[in-house]
Amino acid sequence: MVNLILASKSKVRKEILQKNNISVSVEPSNVDEDIVKKSLLKENATPEIISKNLAELKANKISSKNLNSLVLGADSVIDLNGELISKPINRDNAFDILKKLNNKKHYLISSVCISKDGSMIWNYTDKAILTMKNMTDQELKRYLSKITDDALYAYNVYQIEGEGRNLFSKIEGDEDTIMGLPIKKIKEYLKNYQ
Repeated sequence: MVNLILASKSKVRKEILQKNNISVSVEPSNVDEDIVKKSLLKENATPEIISKNLAELKANKISSKNLNSLVLGADSVIDLNGELISKPINRDNAFDILKKLNNKKHYLISSVCISKDGSMIWNYTDKAILTMKNMTDQELKRYLSKITDDALYAYNVYQIEGEGRNLFSKIEGDEDTIMGLPIKKIKEYLKNYQ
C-alpha cells in the first residue's frame, strides 16, 4: 500500500488507517477552521460543502509542502436541519449542543480528500443519520461527566465507539464515517491508485 500523510492530529483517524494496514505519518494542517466556516457560511454554503472544503484545504496545505506524497485531509461536521454544529469550545457549550440535538435526528457528515503536489486528486463525502434519545438535563450532565476533555474536544460531543453510543435511539450509516473517516472508500481509491 501507499504511504500516506494524514493532515490531522486526530488519534482516531490515525488508528483507523493503521487498523486497515495503511502506512501513515501525521502532519497536522493547523488550518483555522472557524475563519473558513464563517466565510463559507456568509456565502450560504451547506454543511456538506463546508466539510468538503475544509478537508481539501487541510490536504492541499500539507501536500504543497510534501511534493510527490499523497496527503489525506478529513473533516466532520454535524448538520441539524441545515444548521452547522461545530465542536464544543468548553463543557457548557457541549451541554448546549447536546440539548440542541436532544430528541432530534441530525446528520454527521464526513469528508475526505487526497491531494498530491498541492492539489486535490480525489475526494469523497459520506453522511450518517443519528437520532438522539429524549434525555433529561440530568442525564446529559451525567453523560458529560463521564467524558474526558480529550474525547469531548476531539469528537464533537459524542464518541460513538464509547459512551456516546448510549445517546442514540437510532444510528443509520457507516460507523467509520461517524468516527470521521469513511475508510472503505479510501482503501478502494488507494488500491486503484497504485
